[in-house]
Amino acid sequence: MTDFDADKVAHIHRELHSHLPSEPALRIKALETLLVEKGLVNPQTIDAWVEAYSEEIGPKRGAHVVARAWSDPDYKRRLLADAPAAIDELGYLGKATAHLKVVENSPDVHNLVVCTLCSCYPFSILGIAPAWYKAAAYRARAVREPRGVLAEFGVELGEKVEVRVWDSTAELRYLVLPQRPRGSDDLSEDELAALVTRNSMIGTERDLGATRRG
Repeated sequence: MTDFDADKVAHIHRELHSHLPSEPALRIKALETLLVEKGLVNPQTIDAWVEAYSEEIGPKRGAHVVARAWSDPDYKRRLLADAPAAIDELGYLGKATAHLKVVENSPDVHNLVVCTLCSCYPFSILGIAPAWYKAAAYRARAVREPRGVLAEFGVELGEKVEVRVWDSTAELRYLVLPQRPRGSDDLSEDELAALVTRNSMIGTERDLGATRRG
């Protein structure tokens, strides 16, 4: 008779399930499989859209806007005065950026973007919003205790640095223009764009090192 080791079986069960996708991911995959089997969608089309939003429509566009502002003072002035028009110059104007305001970080000011009511986000230049941006905890605490939230992201600010919290809505969304990193004077616009992160354009990152890439 074969011995039955309950602890060993439980361990195997946990191991197997630890490699499975999350329940939402499984539901999405099941739905995608069903739609593909019925011939309603093309899997290559889905892959192309995911890649477009994560690589092209995503943060790379916002990074290009920031890098242009860093390297072209006239463009920066236009961006701060009329963000939709300046973004349209680069061909990036979309539904989520038609009512956009750009706020600039400085040595004395740090800006943080949140959407307290839902999760309004300039996805046409920042891509898909991160899960934490949509979480109730971030939406509530970013307004009540922004310094505490920033500290959890590794952003430590001096007492003299003013924190400004901007609450996005469906009618008005915000993009942070981070400070240009020191030591980046000789970098090209593409190299500058490689220093810009999605979090820095939301405000949950502040110091961008000139040695960073990607």
